[in-house]
Amino acid sequence: MNRILVCPVAFNENVKLKSAIERFLKSPARDNVDYLIVDDASTDGTTGMIRGFAAQGIQTIRHERRSGVGAAIRTAIKYAIGRGYGILVIMAGNDKDNPDEIFRLVDPIVREGYDFVQGSRYLSPNGAGGDMPFYRKVATRLHPVLLSLFVGRILTDTTNGFRAFRLSIFENKAINIDQKWLDHYELEPYLLYKAIAFGYKFKEAPVTKIYPPQKLGYTKMRPIVGWWSILKPVIYLGLRIKK
Repeated sequence: MNRILVCPVAFNENVKLKSAIERFLKSPARDNVDYLIVDDASTDGTTGMIRGFAAQGIQTIRHERRSGVGAAIRTAIKYAIGRGYGILVIMAGNDKDNPDEIFRLVDPIVREGYDFVQGSRYLSPNGAGGDMPFYRKVATRLHPVLLSLFVGRILTDTTNGFRAFRLSIFENKAINIDQKWLDHYELEPYLLYKAIAFGYKFKEAPVTKIYPPQKLGYTKMRPIVGWWSILKPVIYLGLRIKK
Protein backbone atom coordinates (compact mmCIF):
# COMPACT_ATOMS: atom_id res chain seq x y z
CA MET A 1 0.00 0.00 0.00
CA ASN A 2 2.82 2.42 0.82
CA ARG A 3 5.10 1.75 -2.13
CA ILE A 4 6.34 5.17 -3.19
CA LEU A 5 7.13 6.47 -6.64
CA VAL A 6 8.91 9.80 -7.08
CA CYS A 7 8.41 11.43 -10.46
CA PRO A 8 10.05 14.50 -11.94
CA VAL A 9 8.64 15.57 -15.30
CA ALA A 10 10.88 17.29 -17.79
CA PHE A 11 11.12 18.86 -21.22
CA ASN A 12 14.56 19.92 -22.48
CA GLU A 13 16.16 20.04 -19.04
CA ASN A 14 19.39 18.22 -19.85
CA VAL A 15 21.73 20.11 -17.49
CA LYS A 16 19.32 20.81 -14.63
CA LEU A 17 17.70 17.37 -14.71
CA LYS A 18 21.11 15.69 -14.60
CA SER A 19 21.86 17.65 -11.43
CA ALA A 20 18.46 16.68 -9.99
CA ILE A 21 19.13 12.98 -10.66
CA GLU A 22 22.60 13.12 -9.13
CA ARG A 23 21.23 14.83 -6.03
CA PHE A 24 18.55 12.16 -5.71
CA LEU A 25 21.11 9.35 -5.99
CA LYS A 26 23.00 10.88 -3.04
CA SER A 27 19.82 11.40 -1.03
CA PRO A 28 18.67 9.25 1.92
CA ALA A 29 15.35 8.88 0.07
CA ARG A 30 17.01 6.77 -2.61
CA ASP A 31 16.76 3.52 -0.66
CA ASN A 32 13.06 3.91 0.13
CA VAL A 33 11.43 5.04 -3.11
CA ASP A 34 11.43 4.30 -6.84
CA TYR A 35 12.25 7.07 -9.30
CA LEU A 36 10.59 7.61 -12.67
CA ILE A 37 11.18 10.51 -15.06
CA VAL A 38 8.51 11.38 -17.60
CA ASP A 39 10.35 12.92 -20.54
CA ASP A 40 7.91 15.07 -22.51
CA ALA A 41 9.55 14.55 -25.92
CA SER A 42 12.79 16.41 -25.18
CA THR A 43 15.01 17.34 -28.13
CA ASP A 44 18.15 18.62 -26.37
CA GLY A 45 19.83 15.38 -25.32
CA THR A 46 17.76 14.96 -22.14
CA THR A 47 16.49 11.56 -23.33
CA GLY A 48 19.96 10.06 -23.77
CA MET A 49 21.19 11.61 -20.54
CA ILE A 50 18.39 9.93 -18.56
CA ARG A 51 19.14 6.56 -20.14
CA GLY A 52 22.70 6.90 -18.92
CA PHE A 53 21.39 6.47 -15.36
CA ALA A 54 19.37 3.30 -16.07
CA ALA A 55 21.93 1.05 -14.37
CA GLN A 56 21.41 3.06 -11.18
CA GLY A 57 17.69 2.37 -11.10
CA ILE A 58 16.42 5.51 -12.81
CA GLN A 59 13.32 4.64 -14.83
CA THR A 60 11.91 6.73 -17.66
CA ILE A 61 8.94 7.05 -19.96
CA ARG A 62 9.26 9.24 -23.04
CA HIS A 63 6.34 10.90 -24.80
CA GLU A 64 6.70 10.71 -28.57
CA ARG A 65 5.38 14.24 -28.94
CA ARG A 66 5.34 17.15 -26.53
CA SER A 67 2.07 16.96 -24.62
CA GLY A 68 2.42 19.31 -21.64
CA VAL A 69 3.19 19.14 -17.94
CA GLY A 70 -0.29 17.98 -17.04
CA ALA A 71 -0.19 15.20 -19.61
CA ALA A 72 3.19 14.09 -18.23
CA ILE A 73 1.83 13.98 -14.68
CA ARG A 74 -1.18 12.04 -15.96
CA THR A 75 1.24 9.51 -17.46
CA ALA A 76 3.00 9.21 -14.10
CA ILE A 77 -0.29 8.73 -12.23
CA LYS A 78 -1.46 5.97 -14.57
CA TYR A 79 1.93 4.27 -14.51
CA ALA A 80 1.98 4.30 -10.70
CA ILE A 81 -1.59 3.02 -10.35
CA GLY A 82 -0.96 0.28 -12.89
CA ARG A 83 2.07 -0.97 -10.97
CA GLY A 84 0.52 -0.96 -7.53
CA TYR A 85 2.19 2.06 -5.95
CA GLY A 86 0.34 3.64 -3.05
CA ILE A 87 1.92 7.12 -3.05
CA LEU A 88 3.13 9.37 -5.84
CA VAL A 89 5.51 12.29 -5.28
CA ILE A 90 5.71 14.90 -8.02
CA MET A 91 8.75 17.15 -8.12
CA ALA A 92 10.43 19.53 -10.53
CA GLY A 93 12.68 18.22 -13.27
CA ASN A 94 14.63 21.48 -13.33
CA ASP A 95 16.45 20.94 -10.02
CA LYS A 96 14.43 23.46 -7.97
CA ASP A 97 13.37 20.87 -5.37
CA ASN A 98 15.48 19.15 -2.73
CA PRO A 99 15.25 15.33 -2.81
CA ASP A 100 16.30 15.23 0.86
CA GLU A 101 12.87 16.72 1.60
CA ILE A 102 10.82 13.99 -0.09
CA PHE A 103 9.84 12.46 3.23
CA ARG A 104 8.61 15.80 4.57
CA LEU A 105 5.76 15.16 2.13
CA VAL A 106 5.53 11.39 2.45
CA ASP A 107 5.71 10.97 6.25
CA PRO A 108 2.38 12.72 6.96
CA ILE A 109 0.73 10.29 4.54
CA VAL A 110 2.38 7.16 5.89
CA ARG A 111 2.39 8.02 9.60
CA GLU A 112 -0.52 10.40 10.08
CA GLY A 113 -3.08 9.26 7.52
CA TYR A 114 -3.03 12.29 5.23
CA ASP A 115 -4.14 11.88 1.63
CA PHE A 116 -2.53 14.91 0.01
CA VAL A 117 0.49 16.90 1.18
CA GLN A 118 1.37 20.10 -0.62
CA GLY A 119 4.90 21.46 -0.35
CA SER A 120 5.10 25.10 0.68
CA ARG A 121 8.19 27.25 0.29
CA TYR A 122 6.46 29.90 2.40
CA LEU A 123 6.26 27.69 5.48
CA SER A 124 10.03 27.14 5.42
CA PRO A 125 12.60 29.73 6.56
CA ASN A 126 14.42 30.88 3.41
CA GLY A 127 12.29 28.40 1.48
CA ALA A 128 12.07 30.59 -1.64
CA GLY A 129 15.63 31.15 -2.78
CA GLY A 130 17.92 31.57 -5.73
CA ASP A 131 17.21 33.88 -8.65
CA MET A 132 13.43 33.85 -8.32
CA PRO A 133 12.09 36.47 -10.76
CA PHE A 134 9.83 39.21 -9.43
CA TYR A 135 6.82 38.20 -11.53
CA ARG A 136 7.02 34.69 -10.08
CA LYS A 137 7.08 36.11 -6.56
CA VAL A 138 3.86 37.98 -7.33
CA ALA A 139 2.17 35.01 -8.99
CA THR A 140 3.07 32.55 -6.23
CA ARG A 141 1.58 34.87 -3.63
CA LEU A 142 -1.59 35.77 -5.53
CA HIS A 143 -2.63 32.28 -6.60
CA PRO A 144 -2.97 30.92 -3.02
CA VAL A 145 -5.17 33.86 -2.07
CA LEU A 146 -7.60 33.15 -4.90
CA LEU A 147 -7.67 29.40 -4.37
CA SER A 148 -8.13 29.89 -0.62
CA LEU A 149 -11.23 31.98 -1.27
CA PHE A 150 -12.84 29.24 -3.33
CA VAL A 151 -11.99 26.23 -1.13
CA GLY A 152 -12.58 27.95 2.19
CA ARG A 153 -9.24 27.35 3.88
CA ILE A 154 -6.00 29.27 4.06
CA LEU A 155 -3.29 28.03 1.71
CA THR A 156 0.21 29.43 1.31
CA ASP A 157 1.79 27.88 -1.80
CA THR A 158 -0.57 26.46 -4.40
CA THR A 159 1.72 26.71 -7.44
CA ASN A 160 4.54 24.64 -5.97
CA GLY A 161 4.82 21.42 -7.97
CA PHE A 162 6.52 19.55 -5.12
CA ARG A 163 3.69 17.48 -3.59
CA ALA A 164 2.68 13.94 -2.62
CA PHE A 165 -0.66 12.15 -2.63
CA ARG A 166 -2.29 8.77 -2.17
CA LEU A 167 -3.15 7.20 -5.49
CA SER A 168 -6.36 5.86 -3.96
CA ILE A 169 -7.91 9.33 -4.41
CA PHE A 170 -8.33 8.49 -8.09
CA GLU A 171 -10.88 5.84 -7.21
CA ASN A 172 -13.13 8.88 -6.91
CA LYS A 173 -14.43 9.20 -10.48
CA ALA A 174 -15.31 12.85 -9.89
CA ILE A 175 -11.57 13.52 -10.06
CA ASN A 176 -11.32 13.26 -13.82
CA ILE A 177 -7.72 13.69 -14.92
CA ASP A 178 -8.44 12.62 -18.51
CA GLN A 179 -9.97 15.92 -19.53
CA LYS A 180 -8.04 17.47 -22.42
CA TRP A 181 -8.07 20.96 -20.91
CA LEU A 182 -5.80 19.68 -18.12
CA ASP A 183 -2.84 18.85 -20.40
CA HIS A 184 -0.63 21.78 -19.44
CA TYR A 185 -0.24 23.55 -16.10
CA GLU A 186 -3.93 23.14 -15.28
CA LEU A 187 -3.74 19.61 -13.86
CA GLU A 188 -1.72 20.54 -10.78
CA PRO A 189 -4.09 23.16 -9.32
CA TYR A 190 -7.00 20.98 -10.45
CA LEU A 191 -5.78 18.10 -8.26
CA LEU A 192 -5.16 20.42 -5.33
CA TYR A 193 -8.61 21.98 -5.62
CA LYS A 194 -10.35 18.61 -5.92
CA ALA A 195 -8.49 17.04 -2.99
CA ILE A 196 -9.55 19.86 -0.68
CA ALA A 197 -13.08 20.22 -2.08
CA PHE A 198 -13.81 16.51 -1.61
CA GLY A 199 -12.60 16.57 1.98
CA TYR A 200 -9.49 14.45 1.66
CA LYS A 201 -7.13 14.83 4.60
CA PHE A 202 -4.84 17.62 3.44
CA LYS A 203 -1.96 19.67 4.78
CA GLU A 204 0.96 21.79 3.63
CA ALA A 205 4.54 20.93 4.58
CA PRO A 206 7.61 23.18 4.55
CA VAL A 207 9.99 22.64 1.64
CA THR A 208 12.55 24.72 -0.22
CA LYS A 209 12.25 25.94 -3.80
CA ILE A 210 15.56 27.21 -5.15
CA TYR A 211 15.56 28.93 -8.53
CA PRO A 212 18.62 28.30 -10.72
CA PRO A 213 20.93 31.05 -11.98
CA GLN A 214 19.35 33.14 -14.72
CA LYS A 215 21.82 31.85 -17.33
CA LEU A 216 20.34 28.35 -16.93
CA GLY A 217 16.78 29.61 -17.42
CA TYR A 218 14.20 30.26 -14.72
CA THR A 219 11.27 28.24 -15.97
CA LYS A 220 9.49 27.00 -19.10
CA MET A 221 6.33 28.85 -18.00
CA ARG A 222 5.55 31.88 -20.15
CA PRO A 223 4.04 35.01 -18.58
CA ILE A 224 0.31 35.56 -19.24
CA VAL A 225 -0.24 32.23 -21.06
CA GLY A 226 1.29 30.22 -18.25
CA TRP A 227 -0.39 32.31 -15.56
CA TRP A 228 -3.81 31.77 -17.11
CA SER A 229 -3.06 28.05 -17.33
CA ILE A 230 -2.55 27.77 -13.55
CA LEU A 231 -5.37 30.18 -12.75
CA LYS A 232 -7.93 28.60 -15.09
CA PRO A 233 -8.79 25.59 -12.87
CA VAL A 234 -9.41 27.85 -9.88
CA ILE A 235 -11.87 29.96 -11.89
CA TYR A 236 -13.47 27.09 -13.79
CA LEU A 237 -13.99 24.88 -10.75
CA GLY A 238 -14.88 27.70 -8.40
CA LEU A 239 -17.55 29.00 -10.78
CA ARG A 240 -18.57 25.43 -11.78
CA ILE A 241 -17.75 25.99 -15.42
CA LYS A 242 -15.83 22.70 -15.48
CA LYS A 243 -15.88 19.55 -13.35
